[in-house]
Amino acid sequence: MKIATWNVNSVLARLPLVLQWLELAKPDVLCLQETKCVDEKFPAAAFAEAGYLSETFGQPTYNGVAILSRYAMTDVQRGMPDDEEGAQRRLLAATVGGVRVVNVYIPNGQAVGTDKYIFKLKWMLRLRKFFNAHYSISEKVLLCGDFNVAPEERDVHDPRLWEGRILFSKRERAALEEIKGWGFTDAFRLHTEAGGQFSWWDYRQGAFRRNTGMRIDHIWVSGSLAAECNASWIDKEPRGWERPSDHTPVVAEFG
Repeated sequence: MKIATWNVNSVLARLPLVLQWLELAKPDVLCLQETKCVDEKFPAAAFAEAGYLSETFGQPTYNGVAILSRYAMTDVQRGMPDDEEGAQRRLLAATVGGVRVVNVYIPNGQAVGTDKYIFKLKWMLRLRKFFNAHYSISEKVLLCGDFNVAPEERDVHDPRLWEGRILFSKRERAALEEIKGWGFTDAFRLHTEAGGQFSWWDYRQGAFRRNTGMRIDHIWVSGSLAAECNASWIDKEPRGWERPSDHTPVVAEFG
């Protein structure tokens, strides 16, 4: 099974690119973040024509997550159980082929010390508690999405420049490590030790051309899935296409 994650920065704006990538890469499951559209306007028909079922949890203008799958999805869950009414739509989970896929769009946080930063840290704490309450490390569980945190210095083009800033502050990295401590392994790091491998590049200052990016999109797996993960990589090609997302797909293969 091939599972991928991609922050598409508006599924409607990026639909031709997503369809093109599905045709080229042929993942079994693709988790999308920042879909930025209500469920009623999600282009499910276009994806169905391409051979993919859709489950969505969207809202207008901001946030939104979706899962595309070649196979039936069961036990679909939208949001965390303790979400308040009207909460931001950032989590979508489904079981595909015996794997529990949890797709998240962790808040950006805006800037260190702001209310949005505190919201991000609290959301990440809630996510760890969600796994504690609902899953066992003996299960095949996959957590993926735009985590909006670079875990280590090798995941940032210039660690000294980013130290203490949003996406790389100590509290964010500690919160991410807390989630990982549930029992997750970083699928990408099972196969690649080198730094300089990024999944996001700013639109400004020729960041993609200069490779001044960050690795903030991740696929994490429980132990039984880690044992079956035979490859994981970042597919940079779509970031170079016309009118791209500022993120690019991350892929993991199992079996």
